[in-house]
Amino acid sequence: MKSKYKFSTLAIHAGEEDSPLGAVTTPIYQTSTFAFKNTAEVIEYQKGDSSKYLYTRYGNPTLKTVEEKMAALEGGEAGLLVSSGMAAVSTTALTLVSSGEEIISTEPVYGGTFHLFKEVFPKLGIVVNFVDPEKIEQVELLLKANTKLFFCETPTNPNLKIVDIRRIVEIAKERRIPVVVDNTFATPYNQNPLSLGADLVVHSGTKYLGGHSDLVAGVIVGLKSVIDKAIEVMKVLGGCIDPFCAFLLLRGLKTLGVRVERQNHNASKVAEFLSGQDKVNRVFYPGLPTSSQHNLAKSQMRGFGGMVCFEVEGGLESATKVIDNLKLFINATSLGGVESLASLPVLTSHFGFDQKELQRADVTPGMVRLSCGIEDELDLIEDLRQALEKLG
Repeated sequence: MKSKYKFSTLAIHAGEEDSPLGAVTTPIYQTSTFAFKNTAEVIEYQKGDSSKYLYTRYGNPTLKTVEEKMAALEGGEAGLLVSSGMAAVSTTALTLVSSGEEIISTEPVYGGTFHLFKEVFPKLGIVVNFVDPEKIEQVELLLKANTKLFFCETPTNPNLKIVDIRRIVEIAKERRIPVVVDNTFATPYNQNPLSLGADLVVHSGTKYLGGHSDLVAGVIVGLKSVIDKAIEVMKVLGGCIDPFCAFLLLRGLKTLGVRVERQNHNASKVAEFLSGQDKVNRVFYPGLPTSSQHNLAKSQMRGFGGMVCFEVEGGLESATKVIDNLKLFINATSLGGVESLASLPVLTSHFGFDQKELQRADVTPGMVRLSCGIEDELDLIEDLRQALEKLG
């Protein structure tokens, strides 16, 4: 979707329709079902009249506004709003892949996605093969005639590895394999995978899109032909979202640009600070010039995001001491809100992984993952400084 307007203008105005009563904000259509004046209107709906609604699981005006806004922000033809990020991943995958077919996915991926791919999909006869995001050439060794999807997230969770989207698209397009990118960590403000050739983008709207840690949602954006099929899958799986949650997401999207810009700034300053600390072994942040993937990140991202991961000496014991002594960063999972959060990946996103899986994902017990909010950067840095001093 092309537009003459810039990002923050679209975030506020895209998808919004004039209210018959002059409401400036899109109303919350808090209803499960919709009335028809007569049976002729029911027939018109069933024939595809998009101005009419039947049942909120099938569609709702509040949801539609979010879907159109997200399509505009990501540059896609259409969008679909669902109940969670995992609903977005599972609905997308089951739209594109059937029993007896295969998926190639980068590893690491979010823990929920990993468990879906490793434990649930095999029960459905769907095989998922994993590839190191820094060794994309291995994809060609895994390709088969029944490979029907390439899935990746970039930056990855939690260590912010960057996947070369253009290279993945180049390999996949030769074989007409759709590419799906989880853009949750980057947000459409920092990165637009569709403009790099990807077919679909998925988001956990719970994170940056909502931005206030008060909702759970998921979004799929891409080709209308695929979104139309995904809608039918969502209907039968039941992963719909309620109108009030959609309204909260709509509110959050309007400030996405200003929030993410500040979070980018804070994360870069935090990463620079951590890079100079003796007790810190490694800092993961693609915005650092010392990052091995800095140039790749610059080639496909406009900003480097609000997430920072670092590893301290002394493993889980030291990481626990650091996180338990933070005063401003909140010890909580999730990310992307206005408040700064800190978590231990081995006890949250990657809990339950065995040692080999953790090693392949390059996730260690000494890692602390930070989601930088929009507080003052100096306060965040001082909080980290005093916590690291507790290591002695």
